[in-house]
Amino acid sequence: MTVQPAPHAAPFDHRMAVFGGDDEFVAVALPFLAEGLGAHGEPPPVVVAAPDKLELLRDALDTDAKDVGLMPHTEWYTGSAANAVAQGAGYLAAHAGPGGRIHLLMEPEWDGRAGRSARETTEWIRYEALANLLFAPLATTVLCAYDTRTAGTAIVEAARRAHPDTGVYEDPVRLTAELDAVPLAPPPHDAEPLGEPYADAVRSRAAAHGLSRVDAELFTEAVTAAAAAYGPVTGALLWGEAPACVVELRLPRRVDDPLAGFVPPPVPDLEPDQGLWFTRQVCAYVDVRDDAHGATVRLQFG
Repeated sequence: MTVQPAPHAAPFDHRMAVFGGDDEFVAVALPFLAEGLGAHGEPPPVVVAAPDKLELLRDALDTDAKDVGLMPHTEWYTGSAANAVAQGAGYLAAHAGPGGRIHLLMEPEWDGRAGRSARETTEWIRYEALANLLFAPLATTVLCAYDTRTAGTAIVEAARRAHPDTGVYEDPVRLTAELDAVPLAPPPHDAEPLGEPYADAVRSRAAAHGLSRVDAELFTEAVTAAAAAYGPVTGALLWGEAPACVVELRLPRRVDDPLAGFVPPPVPDLEPDQGLWFTRQVCAYVDVRDDAHGATVRLQFG
């Protein structure tokens, strides 16, 4: 493989590649990896992709394969969109060059959570949009790989709006506001009002709804972390059976922050005092909806 000089480094360079076959994937991956290998002062580029695509690249790279990191995407995309943010931030802190410099080729695991439902698709597009803000100060170069055989047309078209190089890019704040404009489904008729102290109420009712003692305690910490960050809480409801227990908090003031709970804390250890960051790392879903009278925060454990 011929190594080409990399262009001048700039803050976060977030690109998108769409392909529908193995040859097309290799054709977009090789120039990107050559760019990374030619970037002065950068660590080796890394590919996070499906195992079959990693094998394709091993063959295509031949002896250059030893200079490229190859990671199955099942080892990176292990949970929610917020978990992916944490994984990315942690990886850059540990492995990137000065200023976050590294080339990453990323393919989501569409057979896992990322492609499981329309809701997961929404969460993924939110992640792609917010990445433009979260990683903006870093000179990281990312190529997001979208295989139309697994991602599907609707996902690809939505993702284009989150990548600056597509021609249909939307401002991240405007795009996330559009996603949040979809109303939450009303609580079910059997949702249980929770009285104060809310921590005790969540702990006991979550256990009654089937969560193990350990999970009930973790869910309680997630709920109380959100309440402490944005309270006081003026009302709370709980419903659902394990593992999908849900708590909805009513707040008297708006959150007014599309990045709430997505900004990594300065320390890697996960602690409840990190507020909504902790909550998003623990819960499968965290929905925040502002309105004229305050905000609703809905947390689903599993």
